[in-house]
Amino acid sequence: MPKFQRHIFICNNERPDDDERGCCAQRGGHDVVQAFKKRLFNAGFKRIVRSNKAGCLDQCSKGVVCVVYPDNVWYGGVSVDDVDEIIREHIVCGRVVERLVIPDEELTGIDPASAASFDV
Repeated sequence: MPKFQRHIFICNNERPDDDERGCCAQRGGHDVVQAFKKRLFNAGFKRIVRSNKAGCLDQCSKGVVCVVYPDNVWYGGVSVDDVDEIIREHIVCGRVVERLVIPDEELTGIDPASAASFDV
């Protein structure tokens, strides 16, 4: 089977109701996952573009979060209403949906400069 051209990971992580960070599941992550799966299939992308539920993508305050690989584009605040635009613009036309992008400097995680110092 050939590799997928793109892979979309959609955070569907669940946290307790009292967690101050919130979670993508509470913000509609499940519905976004289902919308991507259905709409990609209906658009003929089966075995070309894969969408998957993801656990925590460590961007809790920006949820629902999606990341598109190999493009390494992170989208935040994604709703079901945004799914068609992401598919049309990003997947079909190759144009990033700028209004939803989480800028690199706002992404949490390991600083690439410090990551280079890890011994493997």
